[in-house]
Amino acid sequence: MEMKRLSVSLVVVLFLVLVLQILSAVDYDPYRILGVSRTASQTDIKKAYKKLAREWHPDKNKNPGAADKFIQISKAYELLSNEEKRLNFDRYGDVGENQGYPQQQHRQHRPFHYSHESFYFDDSFFHFPFNSDRRDSSDEKYLLHFSHYVNEIVPDSFKKPYLIKIISDWCFSCIHIEPVWKEVVQELEGLGVGIGVVHAGYERRLAHHLGAHSTPSILGLINGKITFFHNAVVRENLRQFVENLLPANLVERITDKNYFRFLSNWRKENKPHVLLFDHMPLAPLLYKLTAFAYRDFLSFGYVYVGLRGTEELSSQYNINVYTPTMMVFKEHIDKPADVIQARGMKKQLIDDFLSQNKFLMVSRLTSQKLLEELCPARKSHRQRKYCVILITSEEGKSAGTYDAFLAFALANTKDTLRFAHIYSNRQWEFTHVLQMDDEKFQGKSAVVILERRNNAGRVAYKFLENPWSGSEEDNFFLLDLLDQLRTNPGLLSSDTFLPNLNDELAPVSIVVVVPIGSGVCVFFLRWIYSAVDYISDCWDSLFHSNWREMMPLLSLIFSALFILFGTVIVQAFSDSGDERDSPPAKKDENPPKSEKNDTGFTKDNRIPKKGFVEVTELTDITYMSNLVRLRPGHINVVLILSNPTRTPLLQKFAMEVYTFTGSNCLHFSFLNLDKHREWLEYVLEFAQDAAPIPNQYDKHFLERDYTGYVLALNGHKKYFCLFKPQKLEDDGDILGGSCEDSDLGEVRGKASSCSPHARLVKNKLSKLSLWMERLLEGSLQRFYIPSWPALD
Repeated sequence: MEMKRLSVSLVVVLFLVLVLQILSAVDYDPYRILGVSRTASQTDIKKAYKKLAREWHPDKNKNPGAADKFIQISKAYELLSNEEKRLNFDRYGDVGENQGYPQQQHRQHRPFHYSHESFYFDDSFFHFPFNSDRRDSSDEKYLLHFSHYVNEIVPDSFKKPYLIKIISDWCFSCIHIEPVWKEVVQELEGLGVGIGVVHAGYERRLAHHLGAHSTPSILGLINGKITFFHNAVVRENLRQFVENLLPANLVERITDKNYFRFLSNWRKENKPHVLLFDHMPLAPLLYKLTAFAYRDFLSFGYVYVGLRGTEELSSQYNINVYTPTMMVFKEHIDKPADVIQARGMKKQLIDDFLSQNKFLMVSRLTSQKLLEELCPARKSHRQRKYCVILITSEEGKSAGTYDAFLAFALANTKDTLRFAHIYSNRQWEFTHVLQMDDEKFQGKSAVVILERRNNAGRVAYKFLENPWSGSEEDNFFLLDLLDQLRTNPGLLSSDTFLPNLNDELAPVSIVVVVPIGSGVCVFFLRWIYSAVDYISDCWDSLFHSNWREMMPLLSLIFSALFILFGTVIVQAFSDSGDERDSPPAKKDENPPKSEKNDTGFTKDNRIPKKGFVEVTELTDITYMSNLVRLRPGHINVVLILSNPTRTPLLQKFAMEVYTFTGSNCLHFSFLNLDKHREWLEYVLEFAQDAAPIPNQYDKHFLERDYTGYVLALNGHKKYFCLFKPQKLEDDGDILGGSCEDSDLGEVRGKASSCSPHARLVKNKLSKLSLWMERLLEGSLQRFYIPSWPALD
């Protein structure tokens, strides 16, 4: 009977929801709300919106329904002002998933869906577009296929990180994270982060290759390495996840102390150095992504202009502290080679700026990759680029020939010319092919002009007739030869094939020489590696491709394991039953406890952690960990005391809160009023109703007694609850009371006191346990504070 009633109720609820959906869909018409026709222009729509907004604004219109009407007007204008959303509404009655309104049904525009292959309710029903054909098409341009991922995405991940989402059909969680995903994609894609979407139903091989066996899944890809995202899908977490993917040493923090060392490293690293001056404490994510993309060509540093210790650097280069400034330094560190300043730098602006300053004025050829970037191969007869290379030795560079060549390069900078130098002793094979053991160049520097004809190493070149010494005559001959090349490229009469350059800056590898007699060991190790690779491939193919065929075998294996472990567990329980049948050993009776302690232990089933209460003093050292950085959900209960009332108040405080020490979320501290009165006065200003603060010009301002106050501080949510002690009454009952359980009141080895004054002070906290009960129930008034003040 009950099941029948439940089914009837469910049918009624579904029917009412469907009726409300249809009624709300019929009622909503943005054109009718704004009072414009369907052919109205954007100008007419904007005028109608401004007129209605002034009329129905809640600050001017006191009608009770003005606020709702104003919201409808704003939503209607938001829809019709967007051409794409307006077009969708005119065609299908679709107002968009973020509008908060149901879809409008227009039979003349949207026919009833009856197709057998896409059997589903209409999208307006509960707004759940489960079918992939009806899902928002914003992810279509990011869809990845296996070959596309392997051949393009993975190599490109060495230049920029990728954020990839794995989805499937009939995925509720995929729909829930969609709005956050769209917002994050729009932001990160503009910063240079690659975006990808994998449909696990269509690209099952790629989903298994990525290791995503559930949907939705979000992962990051950088340098070919995959990292999964495991936090809540919110904008801040996804942005931080992308930032954590980047290497930690991409951008160096620069101050007045280390900027000279940073800029002087251009000789060692053979790169220009880039400095960004900004007023943000941390380097922006856009700057880190740019540093990752250009890390092979440039070194990056960040200067926080608001930090003490950067004044000299800012004044030396005349930095505008209110506008982000980017500088590129090459061979001369006292003056930047190029500068840009712009509010809100965009990625395109930064890329254009850095692509023009990727190389030094006279870079040293240290690798084949640098040679191909600096001197690209000729693509056509109209796009000729010549490389002027100084061949010298490390000793010759210090003799002044390099400085003269650098001065010539600075004076003759052109788009068709690139200048470089090379050490003959480090690239002997390269220079030997060019010089052909010419005796007049032995031990001397030489200048060669070459043009790369193709990527196979073929070049056309010509040497200056005499060795390079840097004299005015050498400059004149080199300039004259470059001028003749403009009209007569045939001057490069020599032709040869150059070998690849050695990578001078590559990390040093250790070469292990294996004796001839150990060939058997090497063969055995290779066989083991091959076997491991073969087993891993079989494992992947079995459990990723043919898992359905493996289900009977897996079922048999798990059944055998279940029977085996079940037998062990039954045997263990039978052994424990035999032990229970044996007579228990006699134990000593526990010593009797006082009535107060029995009540404390049974109340709310709280069992204290220790035999005493651990109360720490709140000082400038423990302030950050005990309050400001307190974990969410944790509360610090702070007792206010002074030097004279320290011992009795701590004893009474320990007795009152002893039964609450079983909670891991409660911490207990005390604050010395004689040291930190200003901090307490500032905090209590936000609880004026509960603890009014006297005027500071009042003569009794410093006489107010706050001893016995207790504050429950929530450092994460920035609020506190206040306990005010009852007024002291020096009557016979109070003075005649007995000392209570000083053993529980022991705090940090302090001795208890049973004097009349101590009992009078203790009476301030007589109702603290009831207040603690209300604190745990959450029924106390909370006083919020903008930020916690510093504790001097």
